[in-house]
Amino acid sequence: MAGAGDGGVHDLYLNGSAQNSNGSIEEKLDKIRQLMGKVEDDPLKIVGVGAGAWGSVFTAMLQDSYGHLRDKVLIRIWRRPGRAVDRATAEHLFEVINSREDVLRRLIRRCAYLKYVEARLGDRTLYADEILKDGFCLNMIDTPLCPLKVVTNLQEAVWDADILVNGLPSTETREVFEEIRKYWKERRTMPVIISLSKGVEAELDHEPRIITPTQMIHRATGVPIENILYLGGPNIASEIYNKEYANARICGAEKWRNPLARFLRQPHFIVWDNGDLVTHEVMGGLKNVYAIGAGMVAALTNESATSKSVYFAHCTSEMIFITHLLAEEPEKLAGPLLADTYVTLLKGRNAWYGHKLAKGELSLEMGDSIKGKGMIQGVSAVKAFFELLSQSSISVLHPEENKPVAPVELCPILKMLYRILITREFPSQAILQALRDETMNDPRDRIEIAQTHVFYRPSLLGQQP
Repeated sequence: MAGAGDGGVHDLYLNGSAQNSNGSIEEKLDKIRQLMGKVEDDPLKIVGVGAGAWGSVFTAMLQDSYGHLRDKVLIRIWRRPGRAVDRATAEHLFEVINSREDVLRRLIRRCAYLKYVEARLGDRTLYADEILKDGFCLNMIDTPLCPLKVVTNLQEAVWDADILVNGLPSTETREVFEEIRKYWKERRTMPVIISLSKGVEAELDHEPRIITPTQMIHRATGVPIENILYLGGPNIASEIYNKEYANARICGAEKWRNPLARFLRQPHFIVWDNGDLVTHEVMGGLKNVYAIGAGMVAALTNESATSKSVYFAHCTSEMIFITHLLAEEPEKLAGPLLADTYVTLLKGRNAWYGHKLAKGELSLEMGDSIKGKGMIQGVSAVKAFFELLSQSSISVLHPEENKPVAPVELCPILKMLYRILITREFPSQAILQALRDETMNDPRDRIEIAQTHVFYRPSLLGQQP
């Protein structure tokens, strides 16, 4: 197990961050161990599943904080084997290593430097799971992490997990957790699962509904929904690992969310707990949808602050409208929830993707899994939300035309994103046409309609009216 001696952790303690208002690191670990019924000589097993940027950073932060307490906790991460690192990435990785004296010294000390020299020269092929062991995430080469214990066999990684962190894209969550179910059949107690995934699926057979990642996990594994939580917040993975101050919320059942919030909290990463799982998880998917449009608007208007502000007003009103369809009393789009939307529209990978599309530097034919960035989850979420809100069976009364319409007709930005990204009827420039349509209603009108509760459809999340 890579631990304190490999850089990062000693510095963490020297700057005083081993202690905070919730007690020492070891005390926090002891409390979560006690809650999970762990006995002496039985370490708490934390497993990250999926090694994208956020999943890798989240696991690395836990390793930095708790990894030195090896008799009490074991932290590992699973990723699929066999993903080769191309020559250009290997060359860039070599540059990153040599620009960081601490990383260079660590690799030399671990006798791992030579393989990066050989890869730069084209004499060796590196693999994503191999470099992750040394602290390099393929989707975030410029931000070296601490060394991680990497497991490429899924059964070995998860079979005895006490806390499992889902860092998979929503598009892969169902498939992987259906496989995990096979390895948990003999378990007497189920683990606690923290999902970082932001995305949704639409289920249109019988009664239309939206399926969130926590619901996918519950369906796939049979783990009680009380044991499945969602964590999200205004954060960019690389900035968090570089100790930029950040907030997050862990949402779910009261039994677990408050203890886990204390366990995950760090001086630069403040975690609060919240009971409104629905709003936060749905907003996690929605913000990726509208972030793609934000990137397009920024590119097409030469970063016009005015245009971006107009877009922000309209897209957030659509987000509020959609969440009021799904939840009777959703948390208001304010505070950290609004900040999470803001940072994603400002600098997330979905905004980056929209920007590159509008500039012509990427094309839709390249797909939504982009080298160096990973999965652009907003694309599948556009499709899911559009298809769900296009169903005539959930029609709502149009406030001006006084006739039933599908809810998507009141969401012109979502509708245009679908026609740009999915059916490809229009180029990226069409997002400005939708934004500048003189018939566009004041965003306040859409918010007021949503808050009347007239449009609430409990069936959309499988709830009883």
